[in-house]
Amino acid sequence: MISKYRKLFNEQFTQEKYQALKDDIAADFDYAPTFRLAETPFFISNDLKKQLIEGCNEVIALIQQSDFKELTNKSLELNSKVPNEDEHTTFLAIDFGICEEDNQVVPKLIEVQGFPSLFNYQVNLFEKLKVLYPFMEQLTPFVNDISSQEYLENLDAVFCNNLPKENVVLLEIEPEKQNTLIDFYYCKRDIGILVICVTEVIKKGNQLFYKNEKNQEIQIKRIYNRVIFDELELRTDLKMNFSFSDDLDIEWAGHPNWFFRISKFILPLLKGKYFIETTLLSELKEIPTDLENYVLKPLFSFSGAGVVFHVKKEDIEAVVDKELYILQKKVNYLPIVQSPDGKVKAEVRMLCTWKKEDAAPTLLCNLVRLSRGEMIGVKYNQDKDWVGGTIGLFER
Repeated sequence: MISKYRKLFNEQFTQEKYQALKDDIAADFDYAPTFRLAETPFFISNDLKKQLIEGCNEVIALIQQSDFKELTNKSLELNSKVPNEDEHTTFLAIDFGICEEDNQVVPKLIEVQGFPSLFNYQVNLFEKLKVLYPFMEQLTPFVNDISSQEYLENLDAVFCNNLPKENVVLLEIEPEKQNTLIDFYYCKRDIGILVICVTEVIKKGNQLFYKNEKNQEIQIKRIYNRVIFDELELRTDLKMNFSFSDDLDIEWAGHPNWFFRISKFILPLLKGKYFIETTLLSELKEIPTDLENYVLKPLFSFSGAGVVFHVKKEDIEAVVDKELYILQKKVNYLPIVQSPDGKVKAEVRMLCTWKKEDAAPTLLCNLVRLSRGEMIGVKYNQDKDWVGGTIGLFER
């Protein structure tokens, strides 16, 4: 998108530098990420940045509506409601496909999540890229051109809310087996909070505890929640001492209810330039005859699970819980990133945090997925190059 930097990067790129980047990441914790790291960042022009921010602000405006909870209460009726919900979400991840419409580049909202993403990994990836490509000092992954230190200070405030670090935990299901483990490692190192499995939590009354390295029980006062309920419901083998539905004496960095409220559930409510025609299956008046132009998606799945890309009439008719699916118009992803052998598609995830006392969320950073196939995501296109997870860089 910024031809000057694209040309500069492609001229300087070597397989040796790419391997050095992967080795540098793996050396931090003697662990290599299980997802594919793309060879290149995505250089985002000021015009595209402006559009991405406009699209985010329109999503945020909906979420800030006084009746937003009323509009999304149905999402909790369809799922397990967790007590003590806060006034607003703590996190926003807003995904835009970089598309072509009327011969113009335009970001189109693919998904929005009231859930955290790879906040800690992304800033470390940027720092490592700058070592290999010094010209990237002229660029920034941060929307408001803050420093990496200021970015981490924001995360610290949001994750911990001024509580002692020993009383804050990152909670996940078997974190050592998650694709996002590299992010957990950086979070533990840079923020200083422990990463624990849901099975390690001890419940006493309405309080939660974990055991530290000295086998002492330490109270958990705040949870940085990374548990996906889809996965939790499938893991009937897990022996847990508490339930998310318990009325607990706990603060949430990312209350679980927001995962459902801010999800594909709200896509039908969004209209405008940056949004795609989306219909809740239960509200579909008739099945379109041109189904090749649509994609069928479950509302609350994660990482592309359950998506039907080549939809047939029978697929729609076979859905029992039609309130749990959407039918969405396909968009034309524009191959836009110039690789050594052709162009690659891009999807930008804008990352926001929302402090408890703030009137609105703060747009902070981003994550980018590059793809040569139909599905966008780091677990796809594993056999191809110049695809996978990376970061978008803005002009300063």
